[in-house]
Amino acid sequence: MKVKRLMKLFLVIAVATLSTNVLSAQEKGDMAVGGNLSMGTGNGVTNFGIGAKYQYNVTDPIRLEGSFNYFLKKNYTTLWDLTAYGHWLFPVAQKVTVYPVVGLGIVGASSKYKLEGVPNGYGQYVNVDGGTSSSSNTEFGFTFGGGVDYQLTDRLTGNAELKYKIAGLWDRFMFSVGVNYRF
Repeated sequence: MKVKRLMKLFLVIAVATLSTNVLSAQEKGDMAVGGNLSMGTGNGVTNFGIGAKYQYNVTDPIRLEGSFNYFLKKNYTTLWDLTAYGHWLFPVAQKVTVYPVVGLGIVGASSKYKLEGVPNGYGQYVNVDGGTSSSSNTEFGFTFGGGVDYQLTDRLTGNAELKYKIAGLWDRFMFSVGVNYRF
């Protein structure tokens, strides 16, 4: 019986603490800008990227984010990602907030490489001097995942996110770390 009472007391204290944190967390109308470093992997391409984002709290727990990421060339391929995200903020400690991530956006990819030879049909390659080949592709995508914010100062937060983007030819996992400035 004592254990059940202690568990109920603990639950009441936890709910009260979380409610207090929700009220003291980010508020409606808060805005932030930030940057991030990312790594994306999928469909044979793993590359690093840099990005920028803008965040706006529509309500205390709901935040919208617009983000652009550029992934550096790897295996002749560069990628970019322009996405609008939604976050539902859950403060779990005084300086820590976790959130699920959902988003809709566009992924673009381009490849450019120098032609070194083409098969001649007899198992040999014929050299092609100075030739290049290029292609590009753009896909609409849906993203889901999760993230965590850590409040460094009154204005600065650090964050980490793990997301999966479903975008046709460019389905991929993305991991990012970043810093945001809230104003």
